[in-house]
Amino acid sequence: MFKSSFVIVFVVFACSFSMAQEQLTWKDFADVNFEAEFNEKYGVHFLMPTFGKKISSYKGKQVSIKGYFLDISGSGEIFLISQNPMASCFFCGGSGPETIIEVTFKETPPFKTDQIVVVTGVLELNANNVDHCNYILNDATGRLVN
Repeated sequence: MFKSSFVIVFVVFACSFSMAQEQLTWKDFADVNFEAEFNEKYGVHFLMPTFGKKISSYKGKQVSIKGYFLDISGSGEIFLISQNPMASCFFCGGSGPETIIEVTFKETPPFKTDQIVVVTGVLELNANNVDHCNYILNDATGRLVN
């Protein structure tokens, strides 16, 4: 009886541990290099990423990151999580593209711009589509920190 109970508890623990998300930091997302490339469609140069080994190891996995929530559309259509608040984010300040992550939520979140949140989702690395961020979290959920 004890052996079978132990095995069941171990299997449940092992399965839940293997399905748990990885808590990443902004330093993890800095594992990328950029090179300017001319984009024919828009007629301008874009910084195109080459992802490092560490961040590439999280591709397709569920990860979490803490940062500032940004509704950049102002209408609840385009969401980002940023290392910095809106006034100093990538688009408005001097930060790099590795400091923002595009987020596709399962359900529209109730958060307001510049609230600190933890967002969990499946990490997508986008190296080619300039209409989206380099980092994308899909099927995401979030929780308010402040």
